[in-house]
Amino acid sequence: MSSLETKPAPTSPVRAAMGAAAVDTVLILVFAAIGRDAHHREEPILGVLLTAWPFLAGAAAGWIIARAWRSPLSVRRAGVPVWVASLVGGMLLRALTGQTVVLPFIIVATLALAVFLLGYRLLLAAAAQLRRRQGK
Repeated sequence: MSSLETKPAPTSPVRAAMGAAAVDTVLILVFAAIGRDAHHREEPILGVLLTAWPFLAGAAAGWIIARAWRSPLSVRRAGVPVWVASLVGGMLLRALTGQTVVLPFIIVATLALAVFLLGYRLLLAAAAQLRRRQGK
């Protein structure tokens, strides 16, 4: 390696966990925003937060239960627990607070949250595997 080339600094565990938690949060907010837009709901910002908070609370519970900060980009150790907790916790909290919980919404939420919360982790894992193969 020449003196002009620099090797990227490894990501610290705290930074990786904060980044993954931020991405999870943004993707859940995007999920809520897409849903609200599809149904032409009013109050875009407050409405998105109202729709998203149960799923965000569920995701936070998933992070704690799975101790996802230990391996925040792992599909199995972080992604799946955060996805399931955000979905189940979100639906339970919606039901408890009088928000709509109907089968079509559960199906859409299941698929959308899986694509979002598992998808980026799967892409990162595939990219890391490709880098390892190219490095051999």
